[in-house]
Formats: sequence, structure tokens, C-alpha cells
Amino acid sequence: MAAERLRDLSQPIDVSLLDATVAAFYGTGSKQERAQADQILRDLQNNPDMWLQVVHILQQTKSLNTKFFALQVLEGVIKYRWNALPVEQRDGMKNYISEVIVQLSSNEASFRAERLYVNKLNIILVQILKHDWPARWRSFIPDLVAAAKTSETICENCMAILKLLSEEVFDFSRGEMTQQKIKELKQSLNSEFQLIHELCLYVLSASERTELIRATLSTLHAFLSWIPLGYIFESTLLETLLKFFPVPSYRNLTVQCLTEVAALNFGDYYNVQYVKMYKIFMVQLQAILPPTSNIPEAYAHGTSEEQAFIQNLALFFTSFYKFHIRVLETTQEHISPLLLGLEYLINISHVDDTEVFKVCLDYWNSMVLELFDASHNMDNPAVTANMMGLQVPMLPSMIDGLGAQLLQRRQHYAGTMSKLRMLMICRMAKPEEVLIVEDENGNIVRETLKDNDVLVQYKMLRKLSKQLSGEDWTWNNLNTLCWAIGSISGSMMEEQENRFLVLVIRDLLSLCEITKGKDNKAVIASNIMYVVGQYPRFLRAHWKFLKTVVNKLFEFMHETHPGVQDMACDTFLKIVQKCKRKFVIVQVGENEPFVCELLSALATTVADLEPHQIHSFYESVGHMIQAESDPHKRDEYLQRLMELPNQKWGEIIGQARQSVDFLKDQDVIRTVLTILQTNTSVASSLGTYFLSQISLIFLDMLNVYRMYSELISSSIAEGGPFASKTSYVKLLRSVKRETLKLIETFLDKAEDQPQIGKQFVPPMMDPVLGDYARNLPDARESEVLSLFATIINKYKAAMIDDVPVIFEAVFQCTLEMITKNFEDYPEHRLKFFSLLRAIATHCFPALIRLSSQQLKLVMDSIIWAFRHTERNIAETGLNLLLEMLKNFQASEFCNQFYRTYFLSIEQEIFAVLTDTFHKPGFKLHVLVLQHLFCVVESGLLTEPLWDAATVPYQYPNNGMFVREYTIKLLSTSFPNMTAAEVTQFVNGLFESRNDLSTFKNHIRDFLVQSKEFSAQDNKDLYAEEAAVQRERERQRMLSIPGLIAPNEIQDEMLDS
Repeated sequence: MAAERLRDLSQPIDVSLLDATVAAFYGTGSKQERAQADQILRDLQNNPDMWLQVVHILQQTKSLNTKFFALQVLEGVIKYRWNALPVEQRDGMKNYISEVIVQLSSNEASFRAERLYVNKLNIILVQILKHDWPARWRSFIPDLVAAAKTSETICENCMAILKLLSEEVFDFSRGEMTQQKIKELKQSLNSEFQLIHELCLYVLSASERTELIRATLSTLHAFLSWIPLGYIFESTLLETLLKFFPVPSYRNLTVQCLTEVAALNFGDYYNVQYVKMYKIFMVQLQAILPPTSNIPEAYAHGTSEEQAFIQNLALFFTSFYKFHIRVLETTQEHISPLLLGLEYLINISHVDDTEVFKVCLDYWNSMVLELFDASHNMDNPAVTANMMGLQVPMLPSMIDGLGAQLLQRRQHYAGTMSKLRMLMICRMAKPEEVLIVEDENGNIVRETLKDNDVLVQYKMLRKLSKQLSGEDWTWNNLNTLCWAIGSISGSMMEEQENRFLVLVIRDLLSLCEITKGKDNKAVIASNIMYVVGQYPRFLRAHWKFLKTVVNKLFEFMHETHPGVQDMACDTFLKIVQKCKRKFVIVQVGENEPFVCELLSALATTVADLEPHQIHSFYESVGHMIQAESDPHKRDEYLQRLMELPNQKWGEIIGQARQSVDFLKDQDVIRTVLTILQTNTSVASSLGTYFLSQISLIFLDMLNVYRMYSELISSSIAEGGPFASKTSYVKLLRSVKRETLKLIETFLDKAEDQPQIGKQFVPPMMDPVLGDYARNLPDARESEVLSLFATIINKYKAAMIDDVPVIFEAVFQCTLEMITKNFEDYPEHRLKFFSLLRAIATHCFPALIRLSSQQLKLVMDSIIWAFRHTERNIAETGLNLLLEMLKNFQASEFCNQFYRTYFLSIEQEIFAVLTDTFHKPGFKLHVLVLQHLFCVVESGLLTEPLWDAATVPYQYPNNGMFVREYTIKLLSTSFPNMTAAEVTQFVNGLFESRNDLSTFKNHIRDFLVQSKEFSAQDNKDLYAEEAAVQRERERQRMLSIPGLIAPNEIQDEMLDS
């Protein structure tokens, strides 16, 4: 009964009853009471007339939660329906909110007591401003400033409103407001800033009230990044800020303001003011935090305010130096405060806090890069060498003009750079290649997590003497030093790098000799492996050293300490990939290529390795064999490499011919699996040259596949769905999957030779495809789908005749598995759509030959794909749709296809574009829509898209029909938008269809206006722009020697 009374909004709402309902929702009553209260509040919130009760509720209630509920209702109306309300209702609400804010903030006691409520009212006021200011509320800023001058508490709250407004317009507007609206608000704030500026300076000079001064500093902080520069540099603002810096209660806010000023960069016009600001700041800082202070320790034991001060200092220094360091370099008198500031920053960089370190590291990175680039671009090898800290004799002719300046600059920073190198060694991040680390109990363990945050390109020389003498020997010190040594690979001249590495390896080997204890030796061994793996250029140039390293790795492969064998196998693979030619040619002083020696001792070398390590080893040897150019030798090496697994395979197949039950034994199944995995490893590195080996086992392998498949089906048929979870069935399925993986790996890596396809594809049709169709859903391997996708991507149009067979075997049965919901069989989903995409791309003529029912199935499945919220599947579906649209556009069936599917595709794309679950697909949604609008206006479609039987009106052309259809579609989907707004949007789509950037921005603005996308994180709508930025950064890094790890570079100079 009470619920009905509340829901009846034809009379003023019963506020005491509403209070009780809100209290029940937040209260500790039963779950049922909370659920009932929740339902009532939802109903009220969704009622379009509820907002008319807001003023009545706010006046009557004493409950803060009820006030918040009422304001939440109001906020929804302001965001989504404000412009549709009558003028008098808008003005009434605006005036009421303003009055309540003034009333509550004019009195110190009520302002403090109702602080949360006032903050929420401020937010509501700013939401109204976003609609009404400047056009419908021109006097807002003058009114606000006038009110601020009437009382200190009102003034404090006015500062809070101004700060909110600045943040809404400049910080959070992207994806929240249309581009036009953002531009308008920015211009208004700029043009009216003089009043705000005067108010802030007046408060800072006249007020004694701590809270008000803090609020003003906080507001200034929000404004400083965008206000006209004259207000900062041609007024007393900077002096005023520096006056507040020494005062503890304002210190943090002042540094934040000064940081904003430091980050501004508009040429040299205000250089004098910047130097003055910096010098006064440094004098005051020495009084607050003497240069001799131990900053890391002070940070560790400091209060949160003190820690924030250190963080803010880091931001100030890095911002100032990033943009204005050159001004301080100009005269000798500015150099010493500059170096002192850098000293502070080095000390702050030692603070044990990731965020602080990242801020500092970001600056050090850009500073070193700038110094490096300046020298690097001088085309002067001597200067470059010196820049990198290498001692090279200088010729007088080299040191002139710019060169002298550069040297002088480098000398200024020599001390700083030296300290920076020590910092980098101490704070070196763990590279992903390192597998042996110390756990929290001090034990040495195998580490599997990747933790490669930041690797830096600085030159560093030896800190190993201390490790050798034992005075500085700890695992952590050695690890960080070796990671640092590994990280600078490629950054030095080759000759210098060679000398450096010889010293390092010699010292590490000596350290290994003199250190006692297995754990210690394991740590040193892992560090040696890591360092040598990072320097392939050195290994390629020094065969004897390379051979010694590889033999050492073979020794480590017998070392049972956790992680050592793994690291030995990983390092062996990394080295072979970069130096493979060296192992197949006869080196000076050798009788035969190293690969022969290795194959002779193969059984002994791998004797102590686990199966996964053996597979890695076989993959490495595959890379060596692949580098052999003589086909006879290559086949001989492959035969010798595969001798052990082939012998075992032969025995198993021989036994199976006697009695097929032999294959059912679990140990035999495991052996079969291991043999197949070994083959896959070698196939992955050998590619086409694996042909002779796979031909040996291929037909037997398919027979085993068929037999195991039948075993699985009978087990599931007898044991029900739970049988598929038993270890026996899982093991059988592993063999099937590995068989498919082996074939897929070989066909994928093999060069494009049609005869290989002809040899391997036909025999697979029944054992693999037929088996997939015959099996129960739970026994179908998703790898079948990816295998045939690989085959079609590889052999392209040659597969057209096989598409109907593939379609018949996998299409209908897979669709039945994946269209019941969006969750079951996740593996099959992505692989199914990838197969479909391969067919659409390479075998499109086969799709045209499908019956109309089959084509409808294909189109329905594509729509099903992009409805998924799983990003990979949705993107595959959208890419597939684009392929289909383009291919049909160019085909003779263009009219027929678009007449059948145009409207349903448009409707479905708008559905996923405007809901909030599919934002990552935004770029592709836009491309599909652009394609549709371009096609309809291109004149390609000569037949009407509308059904003449149901649409009595004859449109002059398809463009007019689609325009009207789209307006109707969006008007019904977005009742909150006016007909004029929707029409304007649709017309804009047609007008901007040939310019993707404008088209995309037009849709972004629409999504912001439509109710669905407001108040959410919209960064996915800008993901494409972010990706372009990341690629640009990678290209920049590639241009600098040593900045990207050697194993991440596609190396063209592989040991030729």
C-alpha cells in the first residue's frame, strides 16, 4: 500500500514515507526489505515526472541519503532531458539550486555540517551550466564573483564551483560533450577569466582563512594550464605563490600550482620570469629540505603530507627541466642551482615508490635521449663516443662550434650522469628472460611471471670488482647489475662492446669459481646466460667464445637446480636464432660443423631434461639445420635429429599392427603425445624442410587420430557428458589436438608450394573433417577449424573446390554449438569465425555458389559474431562483414545481396554502436556504416532497397529511402532526442561519408548526445588514435641503438 502511495506522483510525495524507504534500502534490515526498497526507488527514478517532486523533497527531508536520491533523479533529467524542458521549469530549478547553495554556504556552521550536500549541489549546478552557459546564462561568472565577495564561506564554495567547471570543460570533456560545445565553453572561460583572476589574487592577498586560501590555490591549480599567459607572468601571481611555498599548510598546493606553470611551454618570451621563479624556489627549498637530507629515508618515515611533498617536488623538477632546462644552462650563475636541482631529483629517484620512480625515470629518459640525439646527429664519431662515456682521443679539428658546445654541455652533466648510472643499476627492472630469482624466504626459485616494466639505455662500466672482493656480494646486487648490463646491448660501438663484454664475462666466470654453495653458483650461472644471450653481435664475431658458451649451456642442462635447465634451454634457443649459420659451417680449427658434433652427443645432452625442455632443444637444432643450404646434408641432419623419436614411433606403430589395443595404454598414449610434440617443435623452426620427416609419419598419424577419436566418442557415449572430463579422455584429446597442431604448424611455416597442399589436404578430408562432423559436440576439436583456416589462408583460391565439403562438415554443426548463448565453446567461436573470414577473403566465389538459405546462415552467423562482447570474436565478425560487403559490392550479385541484407546490417550495427558493451568495436562499426552510406549514394544499387508491397510511397532513390529509414530507426531508439537532432545527425552522416575522420567525429558527438554513452569511460572511442601514437613511439625507439632488446628486433644481419 505504502509503495503505491509513493508511486502515485499526481500529488506531492509523502516525504516521511520516502525517508523510510531510502533508510530501508541503506539499512540493516532483511534482504527482502532491501530488495523491495530498491525496486520502489528504481521505479521512482525511472518515472519521467519524478523530478518535479525534487524541490518538495529537498525542502521537507532531513535525511542526507534522501537528498542524494532526489539530486540523483535531478541529475538524470539535467543530463538527458534538460533542453527539452519548458523555459520556466529550467529557470525555476536553476534559481532554486543557486539559492540553496548560497543559503547553506553563507553560514560557517551550516557550510561545514552540510559539506557533502553542498558538494553534490555544486555538481548539479555545473551540469546545468554545461547546457545553459554562456548562451542562456550570460551573467553567471559576474554573479558568482559578486556573491563570492559577500562572505568568506560563500567565496570558498565559489572556488569549488569554478574548479569543478574548469575540470568538466578541460579535463573530462572528451567523450562527454560534443566538440562544438567544448569549444564554446573554453572560449567563454577564457574571455571571462579576468574577473576570476582578480578574485583569486584578492583572496590570496587579503584573507587569513586557511580553508579559503587552500580552496583558492586548489582552484588556481585547475586553471593554470589553460589561462592566458599574461595573467600568470604579467601580474603578481607568481610572487604570491612563492610567498605561500614556505608555509607548511599551503606547501603542497603551491608546488602543484608552480608545476602547472613550469609545464607551460610557449617559446622564450617569459624566460626571465622562469629563471627568477626557479632561483627563489631553490633558495626556499634548501631551507625546507636541506640538500644533505636523506630523502628516501625521510619519505619512508614521513607522513602522507610529507610523502606528497616529495612526489610534488619530483613533478615540479621534471616539468621545469623538460621545458626550461636550456634557459638555466645559458649562464654560469644559473648552472649551480640547476645542478643542485638535479641532485635533488637523483635523491628523489632513490625513493622506494614505483610512481615516484616512474615520474623521475620518464624525465631521465627524455634528458639522456636529448643529450644522445644532439651528439648522435653531429655526424662526429668522436663526440658521439665521448657522449656515451667512452674515452676516444680528440682531434683539434673536431672540437669546434657546436661540437665544443656539446662537450661543454656534457661536462656540465658529467657528475649527474655518473650518479644516474649508479641509480639505474640499483633500480634495474627484471627482464622477462630471467627465470631464477630470490623469493620472500630467501630461496632461489624459478620465476615464471613477466615483469619487464622499464629497461634503460645507459652506458655503465664495472661495479663487479666489489662483487669479486666479496664486500658487496648479494644476489640482488648481482642480478640488477647483470640486468643493467644486458639492457645496454647494442648501444656501444662494436669494438667497445667487445672489450666491455669480455671483462664482464671473465669476472662473472671468476666469481663462479670462487663462490661456494650451489644456490650462489646457480644465480651466477643464470646471470651469465642472461648476459651472453643479450649480445648476439659479439657471439657471431667470436666463434670460439660462442662454442664455449654453448658447451657451457649443455653443462647447465644437467644441473638440477630449479630453473637452471629452463634458462639454459631458453638461452640456447635465443642464441641459435641469432647465430644459426655459425653452427652449420666448418669453423677455423674444426674438422666438422658444430651441428654434427651436437647430433653425435644428442642423447647424452638431453638425458636429464624434462619433455618441455627437450622440445625447446629440438626446436633450437631445427633452426640450425634450417640454415644449412645443401639439401642432402640438411636431410641427413634432420634424420639424425629425429632418430630417437622415429625409432620409438616405429616400435609403437609396429606393436599396434600386431594388436590395436596396445595403443590404448596410458603410458603409450603419453609417449605418442611427446613424440608428436617433438615433431611440432622441429616443424616450427624448419618449415618447408620438415617435409621428409612429416611424410614418414603422416598416414600412420592420421590412423592413430581416427582410432583415438572413436575411443573418445564411445567413452562419451557410454559415460555421458562427465566422461569428457576424465583424465583418459583428456589424454586422448591431447593427442588429437597435437596431431592437428603439427599439421597446422608445418603447413603454416612451409613455403607456398601447391604440391604440398595437394599431398596433405585430400587424405585429411575424412579422418579430420568427416570425424568432426560425426562426433558429439563435446568431442569436437576446435583445432580442426583453425587448421582449415590456415590451409585456406595458405593455398587461397586453390581451395575453392573444397569449400563446399568444409562447409558441409563444420558449418551447421558448429553453429548449433555456439548460438545457444554467448559463453559455451569459447575456443570454437573464435576459430569458426576466423575460418569463415579466410573463406570470404580467399574463396569468395565459393560463397556466391551457396544456396540463399546457406548464405542467410552465413550472414546470421556474422551478425551473431559481432553481437559478442568478447572483443576478439566481435572484431573478427566485423572484419568478416567488411570483407563480405566489399566482395559483394564488386560482384554481379551486388543488388540482390544489398536488397536482402542492407537494412538488417544497418540496424544491427547501430544496435551495437549505441549500446555500451561494444565500445572497443567502434572503429569497425564506423567503417561498416561508412561503407553502407557510400554504397547507397554511389549509384551502384539500381534496384530499390524497400519492399514495394509494404511501402506504398515510391522514393526517388535509395539514398532518400535510407535517410528516412535511419531517422525513423534512431528516433524510436532514442526518444530523449528531438526529431531535429536526429535528422541533423543523419544528414551529417551522408554529407561526411567520404571523409572518415569527420564521419567518425560526427558519430562520436552523436553517442555523447544520446543517453546511452554519457557518464561512462569513452576512451575506447579514441583507441585508434592511441594505437597510432604507440607505433610512432616504437619507430622512434628503433632508431636509437640499444633501446630495444636484441631478441625483439627482426634482425636482418643474422650471422651472414
